[in-house]
Amino acid sequence: MTERPRWLTDQEQRAWQAYRRMFLLLNAQLSRDLQQHTGLSDPDYDVLSTLGASAGHRRRVSELADRMLWSRSRLSHHLARMERRGLVLREECETDGRGAVVVLTGEGLRTIEAAAPLHVESVRRHFMDLLTPEQIEAFAGVGETVVARLTGAEHEAEPGTEASTAPAAGPHHRPGTSPTPH
Repeated sequence: MTERPRWLTDQEQRAWQAYRRMFLLLNAQLSRDLQQHTGLSDPDYDVLSTLGASAGHRRRVSELADRMLWSRSRLSHHLARMERRGLVLREECETDGRGAVVVLTGEGLRTIEAAAPLHVESVRRHFMDLLTPEQIEAFAGVGETVVARLTGAEHEAEPGTEASTAPAAGPHHRPGTSPTPH
């Protein structure tokens, strides 16, 4: 016996359509602003900001690929382009001869430090400053709930514990510091 689909209610449909349209429009606008103001692509910014927030400004290539939801091959090609621009370099992993570590160069650090304030201003202008504190809190909760389900993290920690609510360092955090908005 086949179960009938649980169709979306009008309210659910409205929320889903608003999210889909917002996601597309907001990402396109933030990407345009990032490219125009810094010359960086979204993946460039993600790599640089992740390394900037990592201990020693370095991270294993495999960890970076997992974080970006990219194949190691795709990331390797992207890192090669960033290496040619002097933003990152790859080193052998001291603990695993088969692994590699990607390291932020001085030029890469200067680039992310210059780009981060411009990018966060775009995030503020097109998203954060449009919302009330209550909307921001609700949005964060929704995002954390969905991410926990999709990553399996919902089983790793109970709601309200540090593991389930701690923000991840990412493209909207000040490079070289703990995850705080910039």
